[in-house]
Amino acid sequence: MIPTPYVASLRIYEPLEAFPTGERDHYKSIPLPLDSKTEEQRRALANIIAPKPRQIDGAHVLEIDGERFVCPWSTALRTFDALGTFKSSLPSSVTPYFIPQDFERILLNTVHDADAPPHVITETWIIPPRWFALFTTEDRARGESFDGPWTVLRTPIANALRRVNITLQTVMGAFGQSPVTTEIEELTEWLELFHPRSIVECDYGGLAIYLDRSLKADGLAGINDDTSLEDILSSLAGLASGDGVAAGRGYERLMTRWRSVAVMEHAT
Repeated sequence: MIPTPYVASLRIYEPLEAFPTGERDHYKSIPLPLDSKTEEQRRALANIIAPKPRQIDGAHVLEIDGERFVCPWSTALRTFDALGTFKSSLPSSVTPYFIPQDFERILLNTVHDADAPPHVITETWIIPPRWFALFTTEDRARGESFDGPWTVLRTPIANALRRVNITLQTVMGAFGQSPVTTEIEELTEWLELFHPRSIVECDYGGLAIYLDRSLKADGLAGINDDTSLEDILSSLAGLASGDGVAAGRGYERLMTRWRSVAVMEHAT
């Protein structure tokens, strides 16, 4: 199954010790290698048709130096959160026309803990600049598989937290409190909810296919010529040194590249 074509994901993989015993035993039993991204999509589509009662979540799994790290899909929780966001965007008298009366009840029955933080957050058609600020170029892996081009950024959560705090200070120093700093603060608060030995991963998902196509249309070598990380680091360095021109140049390169991807939404 080709990756969901317009979704990028930011994931947290926690060590097994972070989970309750029952979940830990389940996650230990998951065999590797595992095509968990395909299975996540397949099961999500099945649950749209027939939501199942509460069950231990599926998960993405990493093994690093013999230790297993797990990122539960949090599918039901993410759906429940998205439903809440949707309901808050419309008058209460209107939402019943979009949501079947018993759908929310059925969905809530699939959620283990509605107050738990999701291990995955997603964005469509673009990767937020603040996500890139969690990583450096040494964290990047990319290439091409049977499904097409791919890019994954991965780093220990301690690195991500240090970098996002520096980013917050830099942006706050340049612009003061703003919607941008609020978004960075919310990202920081989310990261702080997880085990201190967790792994943070940004997966371009199917967006890598569109980005590769866009870069080739500009005469470049596709995904291997993506400089999103370099551009955000250059922009932040410019802000930190008071060089507004350098900061603007890096940010504009980044946003121009991803706007070229975003416009493909209207061509699909």
